[in-house]
Amino acid sequence: MTARRHHAGLAAEDRAARHYEALGAEILERRLRTPEGEIDLIARLNGMLIFVEVKQRKRRGPDSPISPKQWQRLGLAANFYMMHHTGMTGATPPCRFDAAIIGADGRMEVIENARME
Repeated sequence: MTARRHHAGLAAEDRAARHYEALGAEILERRLRTPEGEIDLIARLNGMLIFVEVKQRKRRGPDSPISPKQWQRLGLAANFYMMHHTGMTGATPPCRFDAAIIGADGRMEVIENARME
């Protein structure tokens, strides 16, 4: 990854974090690395954990910017987080998986519950 892409990715994640903070969310983690993969953002809003995948798109297209394999890794990483960081004693907190997509025009689209099973 080039330095330019790295900084652009950080800026996109900062923008997504500001979006969730404006909604009243607490940002719990940024770029959390787990043995299963990385989670771009983890936020808590009204007792719900929100796992956010941030993507930048160079051009608009009909295809999803997040592949099924990426969603699988994100799910495994989220499970790892919940098992090791929430102090869970059996009860799973409510959670959802969102996608924050930054378009080539600079607009951000946040898709809540982007990962449906």
